[in-house]
Amino acid sequence: MKELLLAILTAASLVGHAWCQTPQLKSASDLAKYSGADRERLLFEGAKKEGKVVWYTSLTIYKEIAKFFEAKYPGVTVEPYRAAATTLATKILSESQAKRYIADAIETTPGALMLLRDNKLLLPYTSPHLTTYPDGSKEKAPGGLFFTTVDRESYAGISYNKTVIREADVAKNFDDLLKPALKGKMGISGEEMGAKVIGAILKVKGDGFVKKLATQDIKLYGLPALGLNELIVSGEVPLTFTAVDSNIRVAAMRGAPVAWFPGDLVPTNAGSAAIFVHTPHPHAALLFIDFLIGPDGQKIFGEKFGYGNPGKEYGFKKWYPEQGLTTYDYAETVERWNKILLQISRK
Repeated sequence: MKELLLAILTAASLVGHAWCQTPQLKSASDLAKYSGADRERLLFEGAKKEGKVVWYTSLTIYKEIAKFFEAKYPGVTVEPYRAAATTLATKILSESQAKRYIADAIETTPGALMLLRDNKLLLPYTSPHLTTYPDGSKEKAPGGLFFTTVDRESYAGISYNKTVIREADVAKNFDDLLKPALKGKMGISGEEMGAKVIGAILKVKGDGFVKKLATQDIKLYGLPALGLNELIVSGEVPLTFTAVDSNIRVAAMRGAPVAWFPGDLVPTNAGSAAIFVHTPHPHAALLFIDFLIGPDGQKIFGEKFGYGNPGKEYGFKKWYPEQGLTTYDYAETVERWNKILLQISRK
């Protein structure tokens, strides 16, 4: 009887030990679904063996992000490749067609990610940090997983140089853009952010209002919103309604005579994090994504570089132009907005 009791207790102990062990995760897909309490430990241990994560991004602050990650996870190196979102998408599609699977993770704007998603190049994943994110900031995938998560936001609004524009003449909403005092004093970005702002104005005010803007002698600049912000700081462009809030805030903190206001509807330029389905370093890729969307990454984005967080309210109405559209639909919509942008401005 004693021998039987001992055997039962030993078996129970072995079963209990087996239940406590991390399950065998043999593929990137298995890892991406794992949500156990030891997820970070498991990913970090695997990432140290892999040695690195290859990260494609359009972020300007990619070096700083990589530095903070490497400090938190010693032994895991970030190898970044930075380019414009469209360049990244073209490079990734070309590499995929050649079956050259180099990159592990990507952080860029929605247009490029939509194209990669539609070409089945993104790996659905989960993360313990996703519970703090609103539904609109996570693109759903089958099985309760997600293709992308917004890790940073910037907002397009109205900015002006205080030394050039009188306070009484400042535009603080879309209607104010028609003030006679602003005729010939406004500039807009000819890049994608400019097109999104036109889309927001159309959505709120309609075609008739946009046609009236054409009488305001608005100058079109072949610059991204960031480049146009620098002209606001210098005073070369007195006012724009395609200004990125984070850049203007940083300039103001450094003493530049500039200010930013939200329009009636604020186009939100989101950067999102995703993993490639053929990631060569899956542990490192998932660890890196968890870092970007977790408290450490969000603190860096927000406190150090002024980016917005999708889970926070800022007192204005956000608008995500890409939401709910296919790659084709979005491209077609932006093209229409671009044509209108050209019609209401001069070079």
